[in-house]
Amino acid sequence: MIWIAILALGLAAGTVGGVVGFGSSIMLMPILMVAFGPKEAVPIMAIAALLANLSRVAVWWREIDWRANAVYCATAIPAAAIGARTLLKLEPRLVEAFLGLLFIAMVPIRRWLMARGLRIALWHLSIVGAGIGFLSGMVASTGPINTPFFLAYGLVKGAYLATEALGSMAVGITKTIVFQRFDALPPETALRGMIVGASVMAGSWVARGFVLRLDAQQFRSLMDGLLLCAGGVLVWWAYTH
Repeated sequence: MIWIAILALGLAAGTVGGVVGFGSSIMLMPILMVAFGPKEAVPIMAIAALLANLSRVAVWWREIDWRANAVYCATAIPAAAIGARTLLKLEPRLVEAFLGLLFIAMVPIRRWLMARGLRIALWHLSIVGAGIGFLSGMVASTGPINTPFFLAYGLVKGAYLATEALGSMAVGITKTIVFQRFDALPPETALRGMIVGASVMAGSWVARGFVLRLDAQQFRSLMDGLLLCAGGVLVWWAYTH
């Protein structure tokens, strides 16, 4: 019964993540922690998120901004390796709480930046990649933090979803290698991650039709709503656990 619940939630989470680019990990982590414990839940979600991002890249392949992705990944990949190694030594609960508050703060920050017509340049993505890559190595999801920066760079809808997913996929591969290197990803855990990831991938394909019907402003407003929800869930999770 727990697997039926996980796969059903994975399909729903994949659909949400396929529309806004994040949310899958936040929706799935509570039930994965209940089913497998927090130590195994993070590697399982790392595999599932890797597959989810792969499906988003496949859906929106032609809209990837390759320059933005290259600049972001140049710093995000090594920083993620350091963060993943740190995860194996630290209790991530306080980090989750910090990220939750940061997600919530990102909504007024993004609106303030947009109201003043401020944009970030290509090279700024290297700074973003270093900070978010390190945090991504330590926690299940930092997708919402990417959102304001990629939007401020000028990416929306399919271009945002594909470019962010490709960068997150590179970070996910790095985390997986580190977990494997330090024996935190046994074959049984990897198999569970692939099963969960398959359901999330299916949701990403379902989401394509929703994204095509949204205009840019509706897409940004939907992002803000999910940022607030994601932040609230992380703060609640850290407080209750």
